[in-house]
Amino acid sequence: MTDPNPKSPVSPLSRRRVLGGLTSLGVLAALPELTAWTASEAIAAPAAGKDWPQWRGPLATGVAPHANPPVSWSESSNVKWKLKLPGHGAGTPVIWGNQVFIQTAVPVGTPPPPAPDAGAEGGRPRSIKPTQPYRFVLLCLDRQTGKTLWEKVAKEELPHEGHHQDHGFASFSSVTDGKYVYAFFGSRGLYCYDMRGNLKWSKQLGKMQTRAGFGEGSSPALHGNTLVVTWDHEGEDFIVALDATTGKELWRQPRQEPTTWATPLIVEHNGKAQVITPGTERVRTYDLQTGKLVWEHAGLTQNAIPSPVSADGMVYLTSGFRGNALIAVRLGREGDLTGTDAVAWSHNRTTPYVPSPLLSGNRLYFFGSNSGILSCWDAKAGKPLIDAERIPALQGVYASPVAAGGRVYLIGRNGAAVVIKDGDKLETLATNKLDDGFDASPAIAGNELFLRGRQYLYCLAEK
Repeated sequence: MTDPNPKSPVSPLSRRRVLGGLTSLGVLAALPELTAWTASEAIAAPAAGKDWPQWRGPLATGVAPHANPPVSWSESSNVKWKLKLPGHGAGTPVIWGNQVFIQTAVPVGTPPPPAPDAGAEGGRPRSIKPTQPYRFVLLCLDRQTGKTLWEKVAKEELPHEGHHQDHGFASFSSVTDGKYVYAFFGSRGLYCYDMRGNLKWSKQLGKMQTRAGFGEGSSPALHGNTLVVTWDHEGEDFIVALDATTGKELWRQPRQEPTTWATPLIVEHNGKAQVITPGTERVRTYDLQTGKLVWEHAGLTQNAIPSPVSADGMVYLTSGFRGNALIAVRLGREGDLTGTDAVAWSHNRTTPYVPSPLLSGNRLYFFGSNSGILSCWDAKAGKPLIDAERIPALQGVYASPVAAGGRVYLIGRNGAAVVIKDGDKLETLATNKLDDGFDASPAIAGNELFLRGRQYLYCLAEK
């Protein structure tokens, strides 16, 4: 596998994480009372390639540089630990040093029979209306053992609307810089904790009304000391930037979009950071410092969910509900780029609905819809290398592909996982199976692969 280009436009903070994180000294300085913890609970300074600090990893591409997770596993092989998680959620685990952060929604009391909130799909309600309160929880686990280091209830309430039958009320992924961890629960608020679980600030942004009551799931993006949240729903939309240390609002811009579940991507180009936001109506990019619109493009398909990926002065955006869209846009332009040569290439077949793409070196991997049909394109030339080939072991896919150690990891909803060579041809290295089903995207840190199932969190490593 080709290592990510060191001139990738992804935030310099993310690149520092990959190199071990100069901020690690600040982390230790901020925690003078570490001696109160046991040795197994102490916060380790991050080492090179050992962390997965945000949704889609340290480079926001799905790649874990210098990592080497296992190729094969089963319930009886290469399971370092397995933890039954309280409640339910589909957010990706976030890893920093010896800490694993994961968000969940835990029902309170005995649940009455569920009531449908929207139409039916396959004999089941598409959206489940809440009938009991939930505790919205951030868990911090010991990376070596799975032991709970601390648990914080951000909020407890009866949700005002439901969620899609396959998900829940905690589809968000946290983000951390090693000093603070930020847990976003959408309509339940945004919370900033230090690495020992002390609440530093919180902010309420409103109540979302999502399309068909499908629920919420866009995660925040962090660049330096700026935290960005998009708020696209069936009401008044906006994007907001906050001071990550204090929660103070830096800027806010109105938007006009139906419900969007995509996490924004922050990249740097020509010395300036910009926030790229997919959408059904428009793709929009904002100056991170001022909130000013930098460039835009015609929208993608309905229900924009996949997050963009970027490297080498290019950004790749895709979606795949009631249509197919993939556009490769050259950074550095301003204004409306629709129909201009700023679009290097495009593709309109077998693009993903829920899973985000993977950008590994010069290869762009993506699934077709929510199926096990895999494509891989030359990201610069816009030419297919693997053209919509079926991976038979995968029966449905929500999880985004990830890459490490010259391999690509493909996780199915049925508990199957296929490991392929990171190359120009489809070459299967292993097919694995666990007892749980997987809707959340995996995380890779060091020699470990973290898989969040519907019931369990697995930490997989060679033994």
